[in-house]
Amino acid sequence: MSGHSKWHSIRRTKGVLDQRRGQLFTKLARDITIATREGGSSDPEANFRLRLAVDKARAANMPMDNIQRAIDRGLGKVGGDAAALEEIYYEGYAPGGVALLIEATTDNRNRTASDVRATMTKNGGSPGEPGSVSWMFETRGLITVDLSVKRLDPDEVMLIAIDAGAEDVQIEDDIVEVYTDFKQLAAVRQQLIAAGMPVTGAEKTMIAKTTVQPDTADALKAMKLIEKLEDLDDVQKVYSNLEITSELAEQFVGG
Repeated sequence: MSGHSKWHSIRRTKGVLDQRRGQLFTKLARDITIATREGGSSDPEANFRLRLAVDKARAANMPMDNIQRAIDRGLGKVGGDAAALEEIYYEGYAPGGVALLIEATTDNRNRTASDVRATMTKNGGSPGEPGSVSWMFETRGLITVDLSVKRLDPDEVMLIAIDAGAEDVQIEDDIVEVYTDFKQLAAVRQQLIAAGMPVTGAEKTMIAKTTVQPDTADALKAMKLIEKLEDLDDVQKVYSNLEITSELAEQFVGG
């Protein structure tokens, strides 16, 4: 399984996603606010980024009132300075030479930079300069198809995805991850839905051009650091080039 879905499964198994639902809603709301502001529209049909953000919020069972409030904030209709929100990427290394690309949304750049730096240094990481690791990653679209929702032949789903324009398809158990050129994300997603595929998510992601496999001790430390970073209020996602094996995932969950 790719690092993306493996990491999500780990977080779910450890109960992190459930325990921090309030924090998750805050992050989702920021996504919606920025998508509304940047897209210049509150209509998900006309603003694809907003559609992705709203779909993700609904999948997390975020109340519709919260979603609408985040949209209104992006339009400048309610309190809160949406214009102050900005997206920033931080870069650095985890133990074992694992590259980290940290996506944050903040209204206070100094606070977020300080929190990220402190978390990295306390957990064996080292902050990097802009551009130090970003060149190792490529922007991709990621569509998740959950075969537990609708029983289909994974190989058939793969062929349909490739015909729809997918660049890569990863299958693990009931989860099919479809990777696309980011500019083709909307078109491929629509084709999969039209073909009756149970699409449960679509988002932008950053894929490492090559992965690393440090020794077990450093790999576990790297995973702990990633988890600590993702628990920061201002951090939306952490991308890495760590190769997460099933054995490594089991040790991390067990630890």
